[in-house]
Amino acid sequence: MASILRTSRTRPVWSALARARFSSTAPKNTTLKERLAELIPIELENVKRVRAEHGKKAFGPVIVDQLYGGMRGLPALIWDGSVLDADEGIRFRGKTIPECQELLPKAPGGEEPLPEGLFWLLVTGEIPTQEQVTELSKDWAARSAIPEFVEEILDRCPPTLHPMSQFSLAVTALNHNSAFAKAYQDGVSKKEYWGPTFEDSMDLIAKLPNIAGRIYRNVFGQGKLPAIDPAKDYSHNLATLLGFGDNHAFVELMRLYITIHSDHEGGNVSAHTGKLVGSALSDPFLAFAASLNGLAGPLHGLANQEVLTWLTKMQAKIGANASNEAVKEYVWATLKGGQVVPGYGHAVLRKTDPRYTAQREFALKHLPDDPLFKLVGQIYNIVPDILLEAGKAKNPWPNVDAHSGVLLTHYGMTQMQFYTVLFGVSRAFGVASQLIWDRALGAPLERPKSYSTQAIEKMFKDKA
Repeated sequence: MASILRTSRTRPVWSALARARFSSTAPKNTTLKERLAELIPIELENVKRVRAEHGKKAFGPVIVDQLYGGMRGLPALIWDGSVLDADEGIRFRGKTIPECQELLPKAPGGEEPLPEGLFWLLVTGEIPTQEQVTELSKDWAARSAIPEFVEEILDRCPPTLHPMSQFSLAVTALNHNSAFAKAYQDGVSKKEYWGPTFEDSMDLIAKLPNIAGRIYRNVFGQGKLPAIDPAKDYSHNLATLLGFGDNHAFVELMRLYITIHSDHEGGNVSAHTGKLVGSALSDPFLAFAASLNGLAGPLHGLANQEVLTWLTKMQAKIGANASNEAVKEYVWATLKGGQVVPGYGHAVLRKTDPRYTAQREFALKHLPDDPLFKLVGQIYNIVPDILLEAGKAKNPWPNVDAHSGVLLTHYGMTQMQFYTVLFGVSRAFGVASQLIWDRALGAPLERPKSYSTQAIEKMFKDKA
């Protein structure tokens, strides 16, 4: 919501209005939509002020290597839900992962933050009350049913079709009942775009557990899908639909997993794709389906699957309790074979990913003796020095993907092809919250300028 400027120390500097709002808890006795309606006019004025004061200022240089290098580091987007600092890691509306773990409401008997609270934070910048989170859980449960024709689409998919392809199909089909698409066709005012976008976003998030559960049970033969329990929170229902609802630790893992995977700034493939497609006024279902197709790539959401494959191959080759020397030899063999060490390095981060740290702390608490977890910890102490010695990475530290698959495997979810679906359920929180604000603030169609190699050569030749 609030524009973020950077000091020389790369610490976020917030406007007085934003500081006041971001440090507060949500007002009691308001729903999320009611609170959003109160915040929109305030933020419209804030954006207007920021553009008036800074709109003509240069944000930074653009060099040719950035154009050829996948726009790496190119400042080009407004993304309000989270900001990624190279040294500090991710902050959700100004709050670190440990702060979210401490401040966000929790389920009775639980220790991890409820994703419902994280979504409220992403949308409003405020910490909701326990009662507000409970009402949000009930709202999502009430919206959770998917149309019968979508169930039929999923049931007709061959089990050999990748779960992410099925996921994208189902989300795309939800467009059939889009509130925004209908409102736009009926001539809704631009100022009111955010309302039906909010409704679609709530429906989207609410229906994802049923979609994910149906895919999981169809592909991996887990039997009939149980019903959503309106008295349970989002993560508990998701775990139940996947067949793990009776395992308290797995339910807690889902709460942590969704929270830390929900958003990671706007430049990653899934987030940027959702924003780009949404800028064409495609409804949230179409925008998020596009996000899922980007997330399905091996350089993005499939990375955790590749990590687990690499770990299990290593364990099979050198044994479950291998020496440090044996691990080092395997890592060097991976690099000399022209491959990367999966789960290490990040496009932005220059330290250990806080999301990795959160998962490691969870594992130390719940599964300290798991053989694969021990191997992950052993690798953590070995790989960074090897990568630095080999000159293979500016950031030799682990990212979120280095750990998540090990946790899921420990609790019996061994079907690696499904892991990215869980990532997709999580990422909907960040994409949807930004789409709501893009509609509220009247974000324009994205249309950057492109150049050919010949045009670049001519440009600099003419300047010579």
